Amino acid sequence: MRSKKVKEGLERMPTRALLCATGVPRKEMGKPFIGIASSFTDLIPGHVGMRMLERSIENGVWAGGGVPFIFGIPGICDGIAMGHAGMHYSLPSRELIADMVETIAEAHALDGLVLLTNCDKITPGMLMAAARLNIPSIVVTAGPMLTGRLGERRLSLVTDTFEAIGRFKAGELTEEELDFLEGEACPGEGSCQGLYTANTMACLTEAMGMSLPGSGTALAGMSKKRQIAFESGKRIVELVKDDVKPRDIMTRKAFENAIRVDMALGGSTNSVLHLLAIAYEAKVDLPLNRFDEISRETPQLASVSPAGVYYMEDVEYAGGIPAVLSRLLPMLESNPTVAGIDVREVAERAKVYSDEVIRPLDNPIRKEGGIAVLWGNLAPDGAVIKQSGVSEKMFTFTGKAVCFDSEDEAIKTILDGKISPGSFIVIRYEGPKGGPGMREMLGPTSALMGMGLGDKVALLTDGRFSGGTHGPCIGHVSPEAMEGGPIAVVRDGDEIRLDIPSRKLELLVSDEELRKRFESFSPPEPKIKKGYLARYARMVRSANTGAICVSD
Repeated sequence: MRSKKVKEGLERMPTRALLCATGVPRKEMGKPFIGIASSFTDLIPGHVGMRMLERSIENGVWAGGGVPFIFGIPGICDGIAMGHAGMHYSLPSRELIADMVETIAEAHALDGLVLLTNCDKITPGMLMAAARLNIPSIVVTAGPMLTGRLGERRLSLVTDTFEAIGRFKAGELTEEELDFLEGEACPGEGSCQGLYTANTMACLTEAMGMSLPGSGTALAGMSKKRQIAFESGKRIVELVKDDVKPRDIMTRKAFENAIRVDMALGGSTNSVLHLLAIAYEAKVDLPLNRFDEISRETPQLASVSPAGVYYMEDVEYAGGIPAVLSRLLPMLESNPTVAGIDVREVAERAKVYSDEVIRPLDNPIRKEGGIAVLWGNLAPDGAVIKQSGVSEKMFTFTGKAVCFDSEDEAIKTILDGKISPGSFIVIRYEGPKGGPGMREMLGPTSALMGMGLGDKVALLTDGRFSGGTHGPCIGHVSPEAMEGGPIAVVRDGDEIRLDIPSRKLELLVSDEELRKRFESFSPPEPKIKKGYLARYARMVRSANTGAICVSD
């Protein structure tokens, strides 16, 4: 056990004395030391219920024969950080989370980890740490929130708050209706109700084999979630004893299975960023174009909010991720899981309880998966779009560029009603380096949808979108403007062509004209010049790498 280095031998008497001071009985010193990395906080709805889950995991570790130690990991609620300077910190917090888990696990020589997480950047940050450390680890996600209610109509965060702002601006909602939605859209604990980034990553964590079966969709506050937490606590001790490590599970096959589930569900485009970054830490070669190859051959089987009619509670009651895996069984790669069984066995044991919520392969929502990767002279290193959220008439679109050098400029113009049908909105200098931090742009995209422009205009950015975004919105344009990507030299009035079937994103100007524009181009001064974000901007790479941070 790794923990022997801090608790065995005469020279470790002071260490044992300190451990006794924490309440560890001396006779328990020989057991595996298990860290419970808890991201509990009162600031995030998806995390407020974690105190109960901590207890369940802790009890499971004791029952399994280990000694549990809870330590804290911070988290940011993207919904609360959205639309102001706080969103600059969201994606960069992923790196901090990975670094903090690494720091505590290494400093205290922990034998294994249970990673208690839920929301957008916390889950991928935890997985990055697990892959980097490569010590036995298991992930427990805290579960989705139930939908709100307005009579028989179900409510959710994005549709009934962010998009409601645009509908109010368009005169479709009264102040009284807006006030009701504000109080009822989010009725309690859990990650937001649709297939946004938090729930997408919870599902993909299970699909990769890093959570016990059922963990990804088991609802927040329910006894099933506490039971999974308890069993995860027991299971981590067995993983330590059997020396089963994250890289034994997070193989290339595991990532491809996760991508396939992502495509079948129609998940958040942020999953591309996060899976690339986790693969980097796991030392797995995962090129961006592999996402598109898998999307081409994997049908979309579920229609989940924000781009569909169902919610995470429906996916849970339809059988959860095991049911999705069972549908995809002919396409799944054999791979181990933290449960001690192959992922294909998980799929074989599963039952689908609704053919409407999780459709069979021969009756898909769409023939292709939820995400497409675009290429062209405007995105030489790629860009992504959630094609499951785009109306078919917008699969090809040519529009005139309306350019903004920040999200703030764009949202003001949109809400002032100054965007005309046929426009192709360009928002740049919001990438990993230029933002810095690659802010999510749920504000402008939700406003466009709420104002009825979702099938009349398109938007592209070197930034990224919330999992709640739908419509013809292209993100992760690489290279980003701050690194001299072609998006930096687009001008108002230029024509831009989107062709999803052909996976093309083209600026319709000549190569010679582009060359002339670059001759006079120089990037602007960094927006933030001190503190963590300035350091992050110096280290971060473009979105096509997963926005990984490297020091060289």
